[in-house]
Amino acid sequence: MREIKVSANEAGQRLDKLLGKYLNEAPKSFIYKMLRKKNIVLNGKKAYGNEKLVLGDSVKLFLADETIEKFSKTAVQKTSGKFDIIYEDCDIVIINKPVGMLSQKADAKDVSVVEYLINYLLDSGQITAEELRSFKPSVCSRLDRNTSGLLVCGKSLNGLQKMAEIFRERSLRKYYRCVVDGNVAKPQYIKGYLVKNEKKNTVTVRETETLGSLPIETEYRPVQALRGGTLLEVHLITGRTHQIRAHLASAGHPIVGDYKYGDRAVNRYYKEQYGLTSQLLHAYRLEMPDKVEGMETLAGKIFSAPLPDLFTKILEGESL
Repeated sequence: MREIKVSANEAGQRLDKLLGKYLNEAPKSFIYKMLRKKNIVLNGKKAYGNEKLVLGDSVKLFLADETIEKFSKTAVQKTSGKFDIIYEDCDIVIINKPVGMLSQKADAKDVSVVEYLINYLLDSGQITAEELRSFKPSVCSRLDRNTSGLLVCGKSLNGLQKMAEIFRERSLRKYYRCVVDGNVAKPQYIKGYLVKNEKKNTVTVRETETLGSLPIETEYRPVQALRGGTLLEVHLITGRTHQIRAHLASAGHPIVGDYKYGDRAVNRYYKEQYGLTSQLLHAYRLEMPDKVEGMETLAGKIFSAPLPDLFTKILEGESL
């Protein structure tokens, strides 16, 4: 027999959803059969799976240990190296993601921020392997593999849910720093419509709405004039796939080092001069809303992450 004591990370969801996470290799038909036969009970009583769990509930699995292990996959992919942590509390951790690291797995063999997060929480004793059977910490937002900077991760269900709400409502202000080709003399606010090509993993920006397009808004201002380029601070108002990269390129100012939307000749220069092989785009600052219900300590906080060394080196080398 195995007992699951419902914690804050499991409360609020249906019983069958919890069981689907705990017995993640079991077919749904097996879970419902065990419920019907009372081999799985809730608070000592027959359950149907649609019950909403509350803190302190007891879920008992009258199954052989071999059966539970067969249907419960909890392998943790080991990682090496440390997080660059900018902020941490009981619900979230904000990291300074380096260039080259995935936010989430694209393939089973990948090692992403999620794997680093889980290993960090295990090593620091903030979560146990048993708890990972029914709850998995994850990222609350995403950055492209070759975009560096601030990334919010959820350590608890409350953190994941509250941050998802904040991102969805756009009450969190997100600022990026990037180097673009050409001279940008004054602040700009641009709008458009983004169309995604799933097969090529690219997007196109259009001025008018078309079938399947999504509205985008981007605001930016010049921070420093460079030789042939400009350091910009970008306020990402809507957060679509590749939005900053594609939107700036469509405005005639592609990001330096962007091999998908950028200028080949410009990219070649920066690669030869500095060894740059990815876009100079950095999630620089996050400004939390003035009110954060359920995570009050975050209210009004501002977080920033220093630029990568290569980014700083290029700014120094290209300064006027």
